Amino acid sequence: MGKEEGLSPGDGEAQLSSAPSDGKQRGGWITFPFITASVAGLTLASGGWMFNFIVFMIGEYNVKSVDAAQMWNVVNGCTAMFPILGAIVADSFLGSYSTVFISSIFSLLGIILLVLCTTIGSLRPPTCDPNGPNSCITPSSLQLSILYLALTLATIGVGGTRFTLGSMGADQFDQPKHQWTFFNWYMFTTYTTTVISTTAITYVEDNVSWGWGFGICVAANVIGFVVFVAGSRFYRLVKPKGSPFTGLARVVVAAVRKRNVVSSNKSEDSYHRADDGGVNVVATTPTGTFKFLNQAALKTEGDVKPDGSIAKQWKLCTLQQVEDLKTLIRLSPLWSTGILLSTPIAVQMSLSTLQAITMDRHLGSHFKIPAGSILVFISVSTCLTLVFVDRFLYPMWRKIIGRFPPPLQRIGIGHALCALSMAVSAIVESKRIKKAHNIGANSVVPMSALWLVPQLSLAGIGEAFHFPGNTALFYQEFPAALKSTATAMVAMMIALAFYLSTAVVGVVRRDTQWLPDNINEGRMDKVYWVCFGLGGINFVYFLVCAWFYKYQGLAEEADDNKA
Repeated sequence: MGKEEGLSPGDGEAQLSSAPSDGKQRGGWITFPFITASVAGLTLASGGWMFNFIVFMIGEYNVKSVDAAQMWNVVNGCTAMFPILGAIVADSFLGSYSTVFISSIFSLLGIILLVLCTTIGSLRPPTCDPNGPNSCITPSSLQLSILYLALTLATIGVGGTRFTLGSMGADQFDQPKHQWTFFNWYMFTTYTTTVISTTAITYVEDNVSWGWGFGICVAANVIGFVVFVAGSRFYRLVKPKGSPFTGLARVVVAAVRKRNVVSSNKSEDSYHRADDGGVNVVATTPTGTFKFLNQAALKTEGDVKPDGSIAKQWKLCTLQQVEDLKTLIRLSPLWSTGILLSTPIAVQMSLSTLQAITMDRHLGSHFKIPAGSILVFISVSTCLTLVFVDRFLYPMWRKIIGRFPPPLQRIGIGHALCALSMAVSAIVESKRIKKAHNIGANSVVPMSALWLVPQLSLAGIGEAFHFPGNTALFYQEFPAALKSTATAMVAMMIALAFYLSTAVVGVVRRDTQWLPDNINEGRMDKVYWVCFGLGGINFVYFLVCAWFYKYQGLAEEADDNKA
């Protein structure tokens, strides 16, 4: 291997592309085991500390139950929001490889600090003693500062790796059908390792020690990082071309500055030259939608230098930049439906853990399900559904209909199933509350925690449709310059949903008595019915948005090329 093939953080993308100077072709299925193993290791590491976070805060830091659930929502929102920042960095400056490399180190440092928080007694408050003079001592400012630093580092690590690895994996393939297959297996790997982390690692944390549990997360992080680096010689790396958002902002500014210029639909009146001096041939004629933005690419006197380059960057843009912004505007209503779809799910995930804590979690006489592991049924049902739809449902659909179901149909199925899971949650919670009222508020409800399985399974099945559907839709419909950002937009959608769920729970706690600190004295079933109503209204909104949306051609091409 020649010297120019060597990779190091920060210069990998600057040196390599899909056609390196040594003539070796990179990318393709040879990269699949490296990227998939990296996804598995890093997801196992993050899931090990994240999914048992509520129990960790209640048991180790003496935080009240609903407050711990709210903190969990915020942490999940951050782990989903940071990927959009990681994608911007990958697209604009470092490239995907370097972003994953650096973020993996951040993740490792954060989890190591969590290990220290659980093994050094002075870094956390003493365990609650119901019979002592001070039943529960709140953590000190120093203890919380160290904990928040650990969470920040670990969260940044998740943000820079989770979806950046997904878009980097898709970049290894040229055909949309291969990209779709990769996304399905990417999601399958993510959920499979999540199952392991929410069962095996959570069990170690609850029954052995938090130090050992977080130590396993450290080992998984190291393995994922090493495997990722080991595959460096095979990756196809896309060069970052500067921030694409700057170009989009220039479109708006230029369109406003030229609002009084006489418009023209002629191709020769628009500017086509790309930033690298080549001719941009993707968009040749201005489209009729959002005509006001076409002004940004309209050439006027003094806009172009004698050599053909732009004289004033904030007065003229390429026609392709204009069309890219239009694409984002057309997709924004569909993207917003994903926020309202994920909000009830976020509420359900945090409250289900609190329900499990109050219920009978015994399987037989010797084994007790950790409360944090109850969410595993979402991941299990998602994994099984992904295999079913990829190997049976979608191929059968193609034989009957003549094509695979497009992304919007998959997302729509997910909407309906997730709304249904909220109704099941409300019914089950009504049954749990009745039993709680009959035995006393502070007792364990004589009702198996397995009653929570149907609602979580429905949510998982729905997620197997809408999550890969949204990821594929945005990746294929977003402009080429925003591919990494496209997949991270799904993460941002989920992040906003977790933040919104925190606000919803906060309003409910402030204005009602439905969510007291002791949930056996509340009416959580009414919270679920509110979530069902939100999901139903949002489903109708999605159907309207999907009806008016027109694919840009890539989705149909993927369907036609599917083997």
